[in-house]
Amino acid sequence: MAEENVIKELDDVVVRFSGDSGDGMQLAGNMFSNISATEGNDISTFPDYPADIRAPQGSLTGVSGFQVHIGSGKVYTPGDKCDVLVAMNPAALKTQYKFCKPQAVIIIDSDSFTKRDLEKAKFELENPFSELGIKNEVVEASITTMCKESLKDSGLDNKSILRTKNMFALGLVCWLFHRDLSIAEKLLREKFAKKPAIAEANIKVLNDGYHFGENTHASVSFSYMVPSKEQKRPGRYMDINGNKATAYGLMAAAEKAGLQLYLGSYPITPATDILHELAKHKSLGVKTVQCEDEIAGCSSAVGAAFAGALAVTTTSGPGICLKSEAMNLAVITELPLVIVDVQRGGPSTGLPTKSEQTDLLQVLYGRNGESPMPVIAASSPTDCFDAAYTACKIALEHMTPVVLLTDAYIANGSAAWRLPDLDEYPSINPPYVTPDMAGTWTPFMRNPETGVRYWAKPGMEGFMHRIGGLEKSSETGAISTEPGNHHLMTQLRAEKVAKIADAIPLLEVEGDPDADLLIVGFGGTYGHLHSAMDVLNAQGKKAALAHFRFINPLPKNTEEVLRRYKNIVVAEQNMGQLAGYLRMKVEGIRLHQFNQVKGQPFVVQELVDAFSKLF
Repeated sequence: MAEENVIKELDDVVVRFSGDSGDGMQLAGNMFSNISATEGNDISTFPDYPADIRAPQGSLTGVSGFQVHIGSGKVYTPGDKCDVLVAMNPAALKTQYKFCKPQAVIIIDSDSFTKRDLEKAKFELENPFSELGIKNEVVEASITTMCKESLKDSGLDNKSILRTKNMFALGLVCWLFHRDLSIAEKLLREKFAKKPAIAEANIKVLNDGYHFGENTHASVSFSYMVPSKEQKRPGRYMDINGNKATAYGLMAAAEKAGLQLYLGSYPITPATDILHELAKHKSLGVKTVQCEDEIAGCSSAVGAAFAGALAVTTTSGPGICLKSEAMNLAVITELPLVIVDVQRGGPSTGLPTKSEQTDLLQVLYGRNGESPMPVIAASSPTDCFDAAYTACKIALEHMTPVVLLTDAYIANGSAAWRLPDLDEYPSINPPYVTPDMAGTWTPFMRNPETGVRYWAKPGMEGFMHRIGGLEKSSETGAISTEPGNHHLMTQLRAEKVAKIADAIPLLEVEGDPDADLLIVGFGGTYGHLHSAMDVLNAQGKKAALAHFRFINPLPKNTEEVLRRYKNIVVAEQNMGQLAGYLRMKVEGIRLHQFNQVKGQPFVVQELVDAFSKLF
């Protein structure tokens, strides 16, 4: 019997699951996240998987990773480096070891470290640990052998038995952090509700992994506790990723507005899960159409908007290119449409499963003609709900297409989310025509204060009309090529979008109110930039953060905020698109830039090192 090991209490910990694409690391990571969130920890996750449909088994390019950061208090990022690495094969060890802290514990399936496995991962020595210079504590568990032994009488075939290896690893990690297995058992029974034999096999192996750690103490010096110390707002919480939160936000807005939700879409990584989620909710009146291409997806949504629905289309950067003409049709017809752009690495098909912020200028200006369109950006997986709701409210109340920017990092990443009370959300009031307008109304008659045209849905008696892609008279709605009218309509469309600034919150500055450095960003980089600011302030440097959710129009106090600071750095995952846009909008400001286009989230320590040079 091994000696009793010591339990350490930690404020936060980072665990990284890695293995072959077929090893189930995403499921294991998601389940550990769910377990931790249920036990009251704050979490932030980062799924990191290859674009290959199925890379050769054991190859370096086929490694799939899932990193989760759990904390007793607020957690902003998935963490720069991990405290525990699960490496199910040599390829995972070789590619993922760089993410380990010096004191990290490494768990391996020793059965998957044969000479042939080492050759596939291009190791030259028989000892991969010495070749990589690894001096960490290593837990070598014969996971494959123990799974086969555990399920030898289960009646499952060998392939099905091997698929449970991820649950053995999860059980071992749950022991290491004293997690409650009953939560995992419930999750497995829900996931495999139609295959109870598979569920029970996975539960047995999960418990075997836990007991292996318990009985052997897994050859580690310590096990760990990460208690929940943060007092969370009362309510029901769940672990949610950004794509699901976006789908829920769209449904909530449709419910609040009293409209049917229509999604016209075409599958594209990493946005497809929004289509999948919405397709599950026909009982709520949601209509989803998987169209033949991106153009049809957006065009059908424009038609649904004309018919009076809350119309949405979802895509990523390459799809925005294709949708641009139909998006412009929504601009000139002044119809409410929400375009969700889940950004990924580019150009072209680029890095389909990786994350960037490189579509900003495309959604701002990537259409023919003067085509102003509101653009907002979600900042975290849970913020995707509120951002989607807000995008719908702006589209419906201001009769305009709206782009909601998310990215692969926050779309696939997850966090603990409190189920909202819709009564706490603002009402959504589209500018419908009123009965007294019948006979005098024309399609582009506007509210004199907001510049928003009144909305008449087909079938409303006395409001028969036509709209389309050719320029129309501002007075009659008939086709017009008159130069003065086109200039006027161009101005009116621009002014309508600009006036949305009156309806959005002012730009907030977090951190030191007398900061010597203002950090500026947008979208999914919020957690990393906030963490960098916290580190700088803890070091005695004065830093603050201004993070943009509303990009077009900008908040009304943007210029005032930016002119308040002499030292500003704009950090973004592109080559300087937000920085260039801000220079155009606020004349004469001097901005430093921090730009990375790696397809990976920022590393907080790299941000701290770069920003420290600016003080």
